[in-house]
This record gives sequence, C-alpha cells and structure tokens, in this order.
Amino acid sequence: MNKISLAFVDDHQIVIDGLQSLLRDESRFHFAFATNDPTEVLGRLRTEQVDVLLTDVMMPGMAGNVLAREVRRAFPDIRILALSMSGEGTLVSEMIEEANISGYVLKNIGREELVHAISKIAAGGHYFGEEVLRELQRNDVRKRENTEAHLTSREVEIIRLIEKEMNNKQIAGELFISERTVETHRKNIFRKTGTNTVLGLIKYAYEHRLIG
Repeated sequence: MNKISLAFVDDHQIVIDGLQSLLRDESRFHFAFATNDPTEVLGRLRTEQVDVLLTDVMMPGMAGNVLAREVRRAFPDIRILALSMSGEGTLVSEMIEEANISGYVLKNIGREELVHAISKIAAGGHYFGEEVLRELQRNDVRKRENTEAHLTSREVEIIRLIEKEMNNKQIAGELFISERTVETHRKNIFRKTGTNTVLGLIKYAYEHRLIG
C-alpha cells in the first residue's frame, strides 16, 4: 500500500508536535515536512511530494485561506485539510469557496477522527467535523435571514455605531446626515430586524455577524 504523504503548517510548534504524536503510529502515513512559517510552504512543496496538507487557518504572515488558495493553484492534486480552534461559519465558507479545501476540523479532534479524515481526503473524498457542519448551517441561516431583512449597507453602518453607544446626534455627525435621517433609519432597522430595543438589536447584530 502506498503511504499517504503529509505536510503540516501551524505557527504553534506544540500543535504540530501534537498532530505528529497522534499520527506517528499510523504506518500508512509519511511525514514529508512541517513548518511554522506558511510562506515557506510553496517552496517546500516544489521539492517534497505531498498528498495532504494540514494547515492552520489563522496564521501571521499568511492567512490559511490565502495559503490554501495558492497551494490549490500551484499544486491542484494536493488535498487540503484545515485545522482551527474556530469553526466560525464565515471562516469555513471562505476556505471552501476561495480555496476549495477538502476538509475542515477543529483542533480538539480525537485521533480516530483525524485518521479517518485524512484517509478519506487522501482517497479523494471530503471531511468536515460535525461541529463545523453545524456552524456552516447556522451561518447559512444567518445569511438567509440577513438577505430577507434587506438591511442596506447604511443601515448596517448605523447598527455598528449604535453598538458603540452613539446617540442620534453623534451618528448624524459621524455620517454627515441629519438627525431626522438617522431616526428614520433606526425605525427601519428595528422594523426589519424584528427588534424594539437597543439591547435586542445588538443581540441580533452579533448573532447575525453584522458586528463582532
């Protein structure tokens, strides 16, 4: 049986050490290379044969979605498994839509699930952790609700200023509009979001990723 060649990139060495420790006893896996610097990856891939790249998402120097996109462009046969502390839906969607990754799991994953994910991806499949899938579904619901609410970019802007505890006069000054216009926008915002208090509006905004 041909071994599955793995590469690891994460800015925290302890994560790489942990992943390799989990996988070391799997005889079908071969460790090609590991690095803490995502900017090194493309160069290393030119000299090392890799089947699956396991990459962090939030890294200094180069974000995971940017790295994944560059790898897919230069090495389309390499499969990419993203590992992150966060399963936040927007992050996952970006990795899927921008980089066409093959999988996404959280770093609290167990050994058995990790081995299964890598094996499935190496065989041409896809794997997304259950928590990640749930967050993707929630993200889709949020996006649909935001679309149905028909909030304009100006209304979202005003919501963000309200969250900063600005009053109508301050918002008017910030946006160079009249207080009466701000008041009209506020009424429309409360109507569209189905809220009637500032606290309710802020809760809605956080839940729907309008602010964060």
